[in-house]
Amino acid sequence: MQNKGLIRLFAILFGLVSLYSLSFTFFANKVEKEAKTYANANAEENNGREIARLEKAYLDSVANVPGVLGFGDFTYNDIRDKEINLGLDLKGGINATLQVSVKDILIGLSNDSKNPIFNKALEAATAAQKNSSQSYFELFYQEFEKIAGDTKLSDPSIFGTKNLREKIKFSTSNGEAKEIIASEIDASISTAFQVLRSRIDKFGVTQPNIQRIGTSGRILIELPGAKDVERVKKLLQSTAELQFWEVYTGQELVQFLVAANQKVAETIEVETPAKKEAKEGDDSINDLLGDVENDSINQPQVVSLFSFLQPTGQPSSVIGYAAVKDTAKVNQYLNNKEVRALLTGEYKYTKFLWDAKATNDVLPLYAIKSNRNDKAPIEGDVISDASQQFDQLGANPEVSMSMNGNGTKLWAKMTADNVGKFVAVVLDDYVYTAPRVNDAITGGRTSISGNFTIEEATDLANVLKAGKLPAAAHIIQSEVVGPSLGQEAINASMISFAIAIFLVLVWMILYYGKAGWYANVALLVNILFIFGVLTSFGAVLTLPGIAGIILTIGMSVDANVIIFERIKENLSAGQGIGNAIDNGFSIKGALSAIIDANITTLLTGGILYVFGTGPIQGFAFTLIVGILTSLFTAIFITRMLLDGATTKGKTLAFATATTKNWFTNINIEFLQKRKVAYIISGAVIIIGIGSLFTNGLNYGVDFIGGRTYTVRFDKTVNASDVATSLKEVFGSAPEVKTYGSNNQLKVTTKYLIEEEGPEVDVKVQKALYNGLKQYLPEGTTIEDFKGGFDGQTIGIFSYAKVEPTIADDIKESAGLAIIGSLIGVFLYILLRFKKWEFSLGAVAAVFHDVLVVLAVFSLTYKLMPFDMEIGQSFIAAILTVVGYSLNDTVVIFDRIREFKDEHPKWTFLEVVNKGLSSTLGRTVNTSITTLVVLLAIFLFGGDSIKGFMFALIVGVVVGTYSSLFIASPIMYDTAKKNAEKK
Repeated sequence: MQNKGLIRLFAILFGLVSLYSLSFTFFANKVEKEAKTYANANAEENNGREIARLEKAYLDSVANVPGVLGFGDFTYNDIRDKEINLGLDLKGGINATLQVSVKDILIGLSNDSKNPIFNKALEAATAAQKNSSQSYFELFYQEFEKIAGDTKLSDPSIFGTKNLREKIKFSTSNGEAKEIIASEIDASISTAFQVLRSRIDKFGVTQPNIQRIGTSGRILIELPGAKDVERVKKLLQSTAELQFWEVYTGQELVQFLVAANQKVAETIEVETPAKKEAKEGDDSINDLLGDVENDSINQPQVVSLFSFLQPTGQPSSVIGYAAVKDTAKVNQYLNNKEVRALLTGEYKYTKFLWDAKATNDVLPLYAIKSNRNDKAPIEGDVISDASQQFDQLGANPEVSMSMNGNGTKLWAKMTADNVGKFVAVVLDDYVYTAPRVNDAITGGRTSISGNFTIEEATDLANVLKAGKLPAAAHIIQSEVVGPSLGQEAINASMISFAIAIFLVLVWMILYYGKAGWYANVALLVNILFIFGVLTSFGAVLTLPGIAGIILTIGMSVDANVIIFERIKENLSAGQGIGNAIDNGFSIKGALSAIIDANITTLLTGGILYVFGTGPIQGFAFTLIVGILTSLFTAIFITRMLLDGATTKGKTLAFATATTKNWFTNINIEFLQKRKVAYIISGAVIIIGIGSLFTNGLNYGVDFIGGRTYTVRFDKTVNASDVATSLKEVFGSAPEVKTYGSNNQLKVTTKYLIEEEGPEVDVKVQKALYNGLKQYLPEGTTIEDFKGGFDGQTIGIFSYAKVEPTIADDIKESAGLAIIGSLIGVFLYILLRFKKWEFSLGAVAAVFHDVLVVLAVFSLTYKLMPFDMEIGQSFIAAILTVVGYSLNDTVVIFDRIREFKDEHPKWTFLEVVNKGLSSTLGRTVNTSITTLVVLLAIFLFGGDSIKGFMFALIVGVVVGTYSSLFIASPIMYDTAKKNAEKK
């Protein structure tokens, strides 16, 4: 081998860099263990939330202390930023896809146009988007063109506004206006992206990830380790619409409230129990009621506004108080047309807003002095800076704001005009503070106080400083994994990882003897390189990613197997050990097959990375890295070790006494059995297709939309009973099934999935809690049920939400990924083998494998004791099967091509049979090592990955079969027919 010294130097340097990168993870884990020890020693017994709080406090205390870790001058924060990134499924945290509302952007660009054509087009686009993968703006434009007539987008009542007059003239055509508006939308989404990035950077999580998804207006956000779900959602979805308003006092509005109370009492009909029963019954029951309605028990109770709202009548900024649960009722009554009609004169445009924070489940109500356009005198664009500080006593957190020059003037005037009165600071239609103005504030600085915690004040300051979102952003897809479930996943992964490595190492020694030891050294170096690269590049390691690494370990053995089998053949042909090794590693030996096989797998990995998201991209990245590092270690490290052994005169065997004669002198007539194989495969596929039409597949929320919760209990629960209980709160029975252990369930529901807004998620979670309360330990609060802290034992351990619109897009991307991989592979094999028959055989075998895996899932998903959902992970499994099957097929095709060139007198039938027979040892060996690895993960890995692993196991078995009995026979039959035609 040439340049042996250079390769050795490179390997040593690469290994040292990998060890250095991984050392940060070791030291970070050391500090985190110390934090856990401290928290457990000082917390109340079995108090998970207290333990989590103390653990965080300990880590915060050492976060910026240089040298505290005994590792140079690095602080804990420095090292934490450089440790290996763990994904949500291993570390816990939050993953969300936000949709910036293009509809809101269009309304804003049109200056809230009242043009009926414009608004009809918006409504039609909103309806069409539910069943379309096109962008909202494209749908809006199409709908506008249908109904516009002579009306143009440049009409002054639509986009010909003052704000856009420099870009859109009255003469601007619709096509030109479309390009300009599309540019404005893109700029607004970019602004939203920057605002969200700024907020997240200040949130304090390690290694956050935020990226735009094409031009769709979607933004992907990953926050590994984030535990306070509600805080994150509020931070992400808050539009930060800051306003300063004058307010009416309780004394000024007391007469209106009294009149409103009387009006509500007069106009709101209240049902008696008898009336309610009568409405639900039939006429015969109504006849039987008779005078029951006059019974004192059934007399209607007087319901008025004051039944829910307690007015103050005082000269303060608060006009009344209501319980949190009654605020919706108060809003309903105050927005009643007849009640609003009581507001006359200067009070006509009054709007009612609640305080941002409840005290003892009670919220204050304020009356804002609004106007015809609902335009605040001062808005948030005047804020130049904001920070969390403490009040003059140094006790209570508050937010201090600085204003620009224009804001300073406006604020000085507003406060001067309202000395002795009240001014409200409103953010996203919630009042944060409404203090009395004692003197005019001329310095351009003011504070917001509102009984905040330090975290709340910090978040508010960050939101104000980052700026206002140009349009509302709501979460259309999210996944939340509790830290306890993440730790369980890490433990399960480490066990399966250790078992898989051990089994592979033992098998290589048992099969190849001393040479197996050298392959094992290369394999361990490969593992070091993989983790080193992942850490150095800041890649996120997920549960599918670990599966990708372990699968790579199984498949990386394939390169050594191909090389060793070639060397064994050379030794059997009488070559000396040196020549046998040289020829085994040559391009005419194993190298050609290794390169072809790995390029096809890289193609599928690349396509998976392009079309996948989140954990699937993590799986694809680790697969790609693993293939590249395994190529290097198999070709160079193994070669260096073998050369080192032979140059010292050591004897070297490539088999043990037991395996020496395995798979030698085999001559199986595979092609003569192809018709039997066709019949078997055809029967399985036909049965599978029938099952797909009748039994269907178990589609996950990735593909159909909905919410799914993993909930753990303190005892065994019956899935059917739970489904019945949840039907009462959801209206229809959700899908409930045991997930892993008997005290853990997976609940999937479409309840309120079509509705938008952050309050919807809270509502669904409360309904879930109420439906499951009877199965939880007595005294379990909704906060305990939500979970999200270390040491959690019951409640929600993970949660995912996918809205139907993005579910359709995910399905489309999955289909494109599979089709793209098949086309890519067809073209590559055509390029390498110069015959379309080889491409057809390979793609037919892959198509066969995919259909068989789908058939198995369709036939067995109701019978298996583990989750077999069809989602993004399943698509990753399918594409991995594609890569594996192609790897196997290409190695066989490479040998067939070689035999065809070397033995021109052989018939093509003999060439194909000989090629299949001569590679049988490698085929079986690789399949066994890969299956051993997959079985280890399947048996000892986490519950969430069993379906994924099962698909891979089925795929490897079917892929091995199809390489022998489908790919080569189809290639042979088509080549034979083509030759006969010629």
